[in-house]
Amino acid sequence: MAKPLNPLAVLVRPLITEKATRLGAENKYCFEVRKVANKAQIKEAVEKGFDVKVVNVNVMIMKGKPKRVRGNRIMHRPNWKKAVVTLHPDDKLELFEGV
Repeated sequence: MAKPLNPLAVLVRPLITEKATRLGAENKYCFEVRKVANKAQIKEAVEKGFDVKVVNVNVMIMKGKPKRVRGNRIMHRPNWKKAVVTLHPDDKLELFEGV
């Protein structure tokens, strides 16, 4: 059994990209999360951290991009996990406002 994560340690950073900004209009917000976190832990972390009601959580593993190191040798950056969180229609995150 995995060691339980502190709810505030689950979220690594918010993702502020073009696509994430478009999703903000649909009340969906993107976060980079720990690779060991599951949907229930992500939902709890967002609800406790931002005091909002989460309706749905979608999670995906993003593949690391290739990177050239030491001449022509190609290495890959590490894979990371992204979560798209859908909030209740009455809730908003002020963190993303004005972006």
